[in-house]
Amino acid sequence: MPFFSVIIPLYNKEQFITNTLKSVLNQTFTDFEVIIVNDGSTDNSLEKIAEFTDHRIQIYHQDNQGVSTARNKGIELAKAEYIAFLDADDIWKENHLQSFFDLIKKYPEAGLYCNRYEIKINKRKVIKTEFDFENSFEGYLTDFFKSSLINRVALTSAVCIPKHVYDKIGGFDEKITLGEDLEYWIRIALKYKVVIGKKVTILYNYTKENKNISKLSIVKHSPPNFDFFLNYEKNHPNLKRFLDLHRLEYALHYHINGNDQLKNFYLKNIDLSHINKKNLLLLKSPTFFLKLLLIIKRSMKHFGWDFNVYH
Repeated sequence: MPFFSVIIPLYNKEQFITNTLKSVLNQTFTDFEVIIVNDGSTDNSLEKIAEFTDHRIQIYHQDNQGVSTARNKGIELAKAEYIAFLDADDIWKENHLQSFFDLIKKYPEAGLYCNRYEIKINKRKVIKTEFDFENSFEGYLTDFFKSSLINRVALTSAVCIPKHVYDKIGGFDEKITLGEDLEYWIRIALKYKVVIGKKVTILYNYTKENKNISKLSIVKHSPPNFDFFLNYEKNHPNLKRFLDLHRLEYALHYHINGNDQLKNFYLKNIDLSHINKKNLLLLKSPTFFLKLLLIIKRSMKHFGWDFNVYH
């Protein structure tokens, strides 16, 4: 039985899957299986995978049902006790699984293990992530939500969970098609301890060519409504702050699309003290201005400059 099961959902990633798989097979820790769940790809992704002959790679097929269904199927098929997630376009550094192994041995009570990551925003530019703790810190987080206010601690390709967590609280919500990973890590963090490592082991691929699935088309998706967490927020003020940032983000995107009903749905539960003057101005701005602002933001990111309109 392998120590790790690596779950890779796959949908039309022919430009990236080869390098992603190479990064898995180059791990210094080698006791793992790779479960690829092909979610109805229509490009040449499967031909790229066929070039690999490593016996640890298994591929399963399903009609296109979304990333949550693919991840849940992968977990159900997993033979290992520890599940490491990887998107089909991100890159693991060779120490990624070894870092998880070391964390698991040192901090066995956690339900969510997180490695640190960097973000590739164009072909030449990689930016570092910042949190509210020291770069040298490793161990159980005292407040997962406070730690995630600058950058999210739990990034899908940078986390690992024990399989018994899935057995206990279930998997990704298959009704959510945008932010499904965010919702899942919150559910886990409310029930289990979270560990952060001190090593950067992930290159998150946010290039214009790759992650340009614009929330300008949010109307085509189903983001989490966060109502499940309303009672938890009463006792977790930093969870409230964390969720309000995402409520604001979704509200702005619905504002851009002219959907006042859903914009107001997300705004109604926001603590106004969490919204600064810039955010209030954005909410009152005409949609064409916000669309232009997002286009400028993405163009700047493509050329190596990054900023956040929500903070």
